[in-house]
Amino acid sequence: MTNIRNFCIIAHIDHGKSTLADRLLEVTGTVEARKMRPQYLDRLELERERGITIKMAPVRMSYTFRGTPYILNLIDTPGHSDFSYEVSRALAAVEGAILLVDVTKGIQAQTLSNFRSAQKAGLKIIGAVNKIDLDLAHVEKVIEALANLLGVPEGEIFKVSGKTGAGVPELLEAVVSEFPAPKESKENQSLIFDSLYDDHKGILAFVRNFGGTLKNTDEIYLLATKSKLKLKELGYFVPDLKAAKEILPGEMGYLATGLKEPDLIRIGDTVSNNPKSHALHGYREAAPVVFISFYPTGSTKFEDLKMGFAKLKLTDAALSLEPEANDALGRGLKVGFLGQLHFEIISSRLENEFNAEFITSFPSVAYRIKEGDKEYVIKQPQDFPVKPDKVFQPIINIEILSPAEHLSSVMNLKKVFDLEILEVKTIGQNVLLQGKMPLSELIRDFDDQLKSLSQGFASFSYDLAGEEEADVEKLEIVVANEAVPALTRIIPKKDLEREARKSVEKLKELLPKQQFAQAIQAVSGGRIIARETIAAMKKLLGNFGKTGGDRTRKMKLWKKQKRGKDRLKQTGRVEVPIEVFREILKK
Repeated sequence: MTNIRNFCIIAHIDHGKSTLADRLLEVTGTVEARKMRPQYLDRLELERERGITIKMAPVRMSYTFRGTPYILNLIDTPGHSDFSYEVSRALAAVEGAILLVDVTKGIQAQTLSNFRSAQKAGLKIIGAVNKIDLDLAHVEKVIEALANLLGVPEGEIFKVSGKTGAGVPELLEAVVSEFPAPKESKENQSLIFDSLYDDHKGILAFVRNFGGTLKNTDEIYLLATKSKLKLKELGYFVPDLKAAKEILPGEMGYLATGLKEPDLIRIGDTVSNNPKSHALHGYREAAPVVFISFYPTGSTKFEDLKMGFAKLKLTDAALSLEPEANDALGRGLKVGFLGQLHFEIISSRLENEFNAEFITSFPSVAYRIKEGDKEYVIKQPQDFPVKPDKVFQPIINIEILSPAEHLSSVMNLKKVFDLEILEVKTIGQNVLLQGKMPLSELIRDFDDQLKSLSQGFASFSYDLAGEEEADVEKLEIVVANEAVPALTRIIPKKDLEREARKSVEKLKELLPKQQFAQAIQAVSGGRIIARETIAAMKKLLGNFGKTGGDRTRKMKLWKKQKRGKDRLKQTGRVEVPIEVFREILKK
């Protein structure tokens, strides 16, 4: 175990983690030069399309330092705050972390957040600045800022280029000499830090072995689910799966379970070949904060959608799933996400990997409702009561890091969002704004607005900070005297009239005409806030010109048609087409 090093790379999004990982694979000879491609560890097609890491990626490298062979287990991690749960799991499986900063951007919000997380996990942290090949004038200022953050001399910050490989051999030497070797537990214990579904091998559990030896002939026990199974295969990530006879203490690898039921493998569970072993601490449960309903459309059936999500949950433990039903859209799933980007990524994976067709509801957050002595939590807008005594909404602490020259522009966010700035600090050439705001504000394109106001230079990170009383109401859309539950939203009272007007006007454009007039109303608390009417479809009555008959006959037909339209108006039911749902549920 003294010759094993387990470490990860952490950074803000787009700071070059995956490119640096590519160079580490090259320098250690893990991947042949002819097989090398950019973002080698990013295996999802979506990661390559977007140029960001979505999933943590483990790899085992062999490296000789001063004549001694070492095993280096690296985990490349995502950088966006929506995937902080992935990062937290990686931190629990390693002893060291490389904190990487792009010299063109400097320290950013998620740099600070990841640094604190690594500190809390008790890891040894090495600082490195990336893209030194650009030879920028302010490199030394970025190095100074990172050294101050880590509390180390500037000489201990490594200068590397993920593009050219400069400084990477020196960084590798520091990984061996500065990161501690793993310590062995006295019990047979391995932690499941990730999982994956394989059509041939069943569910693959990614494990970090803390004690004892796992052998490919073992019968293993999953301590949390109290399950017993015979291993089909085990091995290492090199970076492709390579079968082996055993996984030794301190090492990382995979276990092919042969299981096909996703619910039997849990992220954070302890694997052991001894049923009397104690469970490891595991992970805190991920707390989804944005809830969006998915309904199958087209050729996709509900069971297809459900199985797709179950398989995605194997690779993304942060997802929460609950079945639900809607009169207009049928059976569906209410899915909990860690943020807006998390939702977008999962939606894309559902389409790309499972060819699923679906529509989604408006994003919402969970509200705690108080009515007299009764308290309960609602996650769906249609469950919101008409006049609750009190409503409490989740609040976030938010940190915004911006270049000083964009401070006044970023402060204008307070005019658009319910954002309260509590403190402003200076960090090198940047300013750090610390504040709080309702979580619901975050899903109103906060990220886009911040990037727009700061010309793309500002970044933010956040964490949940309890709850506060909210001044919100339920906005229902009623078409032809019938509420459409899928279009119900919870809106701050100050925005109620604007959102109501926008909704009815958009529906008037989208809904097809009927043979009767359709009233479109936005209703809140029993009050009609906004209304539009789609006129009835006109019906030709024939030619009543000079030779087409007298006017009396024409008037009789008009009156008959009017009576028919009045009856339809009373009994007619409007089915909102699926295409209309797609359009109105767009941002």
